[in-house]
Amino acid sequence: MSDNVESPIETQKEEPHTPSDDSTTSDDKKKIDVLLKAVGDAPIMKTKKWAVERGRTVQSLSQFISRFLKLDTSEQLFIYVNQSFAPSPDQDVGVLFDCFGSDGKLILHYCKSQAWG
Repeated sequence: MSDNVESPIETQKEEPHTPSDDSTTSDDKKKIDVLLKAVGDAPIMKTKKWAVERGRTVQSLSQFISRFLKLDTSEQLFIYVNQSFAPSPDQDVGVLFDCFGSDGKLILHYCKSQAWG
């Protein structure tokens, strides 16, 4: 159960109870859709779209991806926004979504070697 607390929640999962309209809108503001795409020699994740809390940092997202892909601790993981730049590890995913999100989701590319920027 502790892995569910630390990892993003898949968007396919739904809560068993039906919340009222007020809690639905506040829930939507707390989580954003993140689309993770593999680049180069990085393994491809079967689940590409994740619901991630806005306050989560890029570093914690990178650690989750590394654990999910079962990468060695010696292997590096690079994350890029819109195939152009690498955000700082302490950057909140919600701020990146506000600035660079499109079509209701934030697209992040991950790879094991430096690709852009």
